[in-house]
Amino acid sequence: MLGVKNRRREKIRNCTFPPEWVETIEKNVPLYHRLPPPDQLELQGHILVFLDEKNFEGCGGLVLNDEIRVTIAAQACILLLHRKTDYYPGLYSILVYPGAFIAKGYVELAPGVYTETRQVHLGESWRHGALILSWDDVCAGASDIHDGHNVVLHEFAHRLDSEDGRANGAPSLPHRSMYVAWARILGSDFHKLQHDAQAGLPTVLDQYGAANPAEFFAVATECFFEKPVQLQSTHPELYENLKLYFRQDPARFASDDRLAPDRKRAQAAQPPVA
Repeated sequence: MLGVKNRRREKIRNCTFPPEWVETIEKNVPLYHRLPPPDQLELQGHILVFLDEKNFEGCGGLVLNDEIRVTIAAQACILLLHRKTDYYPGLYSILVYPGAFIAKGYVELAPGVYTETRQVHLGESWRHGALILSWDDVCAGASDIHDGHNVVLHEFAHRLDSEDGRANGAPSLPHRSMYVAWARILGSDFHKLQHDAQAGLPTVLDQYGAANPAEFFAVATECFFEKPVQLQSTHPELYENLKLYFRQDPARFASDDRLAPDRKRAQAAQPPVA
């Protein structure tokens, strides 16, 4: 059965990628321009499989179109480059609202005593079945690749974290030998972020990551791809562990942000300075 699925996926990856989808990605996903050409081609293949297997649903009056689906899929699949992947198993639907949405939650007031809460969310990842996103915040997060905030990267990092059935900041690592270093380094940096947040100190990592190890991994993933040079400078061991896990080195390509094609053409057209 697995062989059949892999052959089907390989056939889909080899299909022609629509040119209009490339235009959408180049316009909406600046991270795409940081990728070298081979990675861009690999990403396109992953997007084709992702869109073939995942169901998208518009909520709150949002009418879905290819721009929405491709923009989300491109960012989700950046996390899959260079790695053996089963394309977020257990995730069947991506629910997309036009803007931030209200989600129910529960707070424990005392042992066994809970109260219902309602909070505004930009995204939410359920352990099984679905992931919810705000389209406005998908666009905002994708457009600024220097702020370390990207709701798609964040929520799909949660999906990676929970693939082993537990959302604890430790996704399934490629080698068992990596778990000891992972626990030591991420644990140390997690506690440092908690300390710095409580002390009111500035941090490269979003202080939302101080909430728990699962949020720390999601925040660290956002920072790894959007602020890789800063993360590598301030948290070198954390950066190296994420580099080993994702098998990517975004700091290598982030210095010039790999200018978009139209900007490259414009610069090339300029006469040389005398």
